[in-house]
Amino acid sequence: MRTLNWLHKWDVICIHKILDATIHPKILPLSRWISKTGDGWMYALFGLSSLIFTKGESSYFWALALGFAIERPLYYILKNTLKRNRPYRVADVPHYIEPSDAFSFPSGHTSSAFLFSMITSVFIPVLTIPLLLWSLLIGLSRVVLGVHFPTDILVGVLMGYSISKFTIIWMGLI
Repeated sequence: MRTLNWLHKWDVICIHKILDATIHPKILPLSRWISKTGDGWMYALFGLSSLIFTKGESSYFWALALGFAIERPLYYILKNTLKRNRPYRVADVPHYIEPSDAFSFPSGHTSSAFLFSMITSVFIPVLTIPLLLWSLLIGLSRVVLGVHFPTDILVGVLMGYSISKFTIIWMGLI
């Protein structure tokens, strides 16, 4: 329990430092936009497009489908079991968007972004760096918008990365 208290205190200090460092009139609209790009529609668009263009023979589609079939249930189980309140509810942090639920751990936007980026990078290697930067910005935007603690993001990164690696190896893509 002491470790969790220490971790929570560290999270509160970090989120305040991040928010102090990102105070700028253009940061909030940019953060909202970046966050919206991780809402999920893009993942479906890429996956379905690959399925259509390959007439159902897309390993990319099936890799995304398997990855998200693992990631989404795990995310929901963790979020609804651990029930960590969002920063604006417990840490005197402003929030600039209304999240779809009350709990913050782990960051689903971040786990989905990293899962998508890692799987896409196997198929389109030239996009690896831009996609990973985009994924990091998704995570940062969620902190800036006041809906996640830094450790929510860190666990989201680890989840997305780990599940993508499992999927890639299990499907024999590397």
